[in-house]
Amino acid sequence: MAEPICAKKSPYLIELEAGTYYWCACGQSINQPFCDGSHKGTEFKPVQLKLTETTKVPFCGCRRTNDAPRCDGTHKTIL
Repeated sequence: MAEPICAKKSPYLIELEAGTYYWCACGQSINQPFCDGSHKGTEFKPVQLKLTETTKVPFCGCRRTNDAPRCDGTHKTIL
């Protein structure tokens, strides 16, 4: 299995309105933390996040979370 690129060793804390968003799982997107299709041709697929109200979301930047697309603090263990 391929390893995703660590785009940032901390979360992206973003306030979003209700709607559907797609988190970049490969780490290659220019539009971090959102998918821009850079994963095409790889085994990675974006992770859908549906929000029903305005919410601050801590998106994972390191791509190692066990709670995708949300940060779970795993970045603290990366060297």
